Amino acid sequence: MSRPGRPHVGIRADASPSIGVGHVVRCLALAEELLERGCTVTIFGSVTVDWLAAPLERLAIEVVAAPDAPEALTSLLVEQGVDALVIDGYDIDARLGATARTAGLVVLAFHDGDFGAAQEADIHLDQNFGAVLHHSASSGAISLAGLDHALFRREVLDLADLPHADHAVPTVLAVFGGTDPNSAAEVVVPLLLATGLPLDLTCVVARPDLREAVDALPRAEGQSVTTIAPTPDVMRLAASSTVTLSAAGSSIWELLHLGVATGIVAVADNQEASYREVIDSGVAAPIGLLSELRRSEAARADAKATLRRLLDDPAYREDLGHRGRRLVDGKGRARVADVLLTTLGDRPD
Repeated sequence: MSRPGRPHVGIRADASPSIGVGHVVRCLALAEELLERGCTVTIFGSVTVDWLAAPLERLAIEVVAAPDAPEALTSLLVEQGVDALVIDGYDIDARLGATARTAGLVVLAFHDGDFGAAQEADIHLDQNFGAVLHHSASSGAISLAGLDHALFRREVLDLADLPHADHAVPTVLAVFGGTDPNSAAEVVVPLLLATGLPLDLTCVVARPDLREAVDALPRAEGQSVTTIAPTPDVMRLAASSTVTLSAAGSSIWELLHLGVATGIVAVADNQEASYREVIDSGVAAPIGLLSELRRSEAARADAKATLRRLLDDPAYREDLGHRGRRLVDGKGRARVADVLLTTLGDRPD
């Protein structure tokens, strides 16, 4: 429940081993900003990824089960005293935004290109590089598009100010989403090891079978591999690494802001447009589309060549880091919170 005089913002988002954590993590960045401004924040949904328990507890954010039906959820939101609703998820009923607005709530809806764009909202947010204004902007809704609105957690903003460590043997962090639901590690890590170059790899794996597969991979002299469970400290690990290999989801904006030399792979259809925009801009190294890496020897050969360059070319890594840092200023969460709270304040009583 909200406290008197404090705006109460509800977030409709889920995180699970099959869905991943991206929706909830970027919502947590916005939640941090809203909490710092005196709001109450509640998540309505399901969060079943263990490592998210720590940041939720630290922020004192309650997670409340969300009914599937928009009408039932809206009734719950009104009962809980929610003033504004943030919607982030591709499989959430597309009627929710309209239903919540009819009940008097201000609605902010995330989307990634066409994914999630069907929600009716007062504010549409696509934080991806090269994003275009939502079509409803012409009818009075507010559209926020592009990296000026990328949302970063406080941890990432603080890490961006730390100097990068220098390693005699390149250290590599491989993290393909918070839970790697598409098993990208079993495809990309063998290509990395096939370069034959010395490296110290830390690979984030969520499932025992994937951990066993990575641990069993052959490695050349001078190569070490450590597998770890998903952790809230992943960005701290990235900030201290020579190279990070990542899925092309929302975490890449955090990595670019940190100035980490990053190789990216599109692990799902909804990441392909963003992947191409980032690669075309020259701020990250192209590992490829996961679907092509699985079936094409030519794609795997190109990926190995890129991975070899990342490991063996310090000037290339430095250039990528500088380009990424210049692209993302880290002020997106403040901009989005400004718009949300202004819209909420302008709402008729």
